[in-house]
Amino acid sequence: MTDYLADVQKYDSGADEAVVNKIVKHLGIALRNKDSALVSATDQTELDRVKEKWCVKKLGVTGPDADAAVDVVAKTMAGDRSKSRVTFYYLVAKHLGKLATL
Repeated sequence: MTDYLADVQKYDSGADEAVVNKIVKHLGIALRNKDSALVSATDQTELDRVKEKWCVKKLGVTGPDADAAVDVVAKTMAGDRSKSRVTFYYLVAKHLGKLATL
């Protein structure tokens, strides 16, 4: 099993393990498939899916705020060829100030 917490800690050394575990639980079966466990930041359809499924439905954030959060995280993780979906979602939630609501 992937060490999701260690991956998140590459970007946020103070990452809360409980929050990471909640994201892992939320993603569930999607993490079993390597392709769906990663986020393709160069695929606009994929980024739109993150905005719709994560920002809007789970975090309750829409419009420019959701767009900005996803764009910032994509740039932050640009050097990471395999962008973990758990880490991506964690960083989006952190950027939006929504970690405490998970």
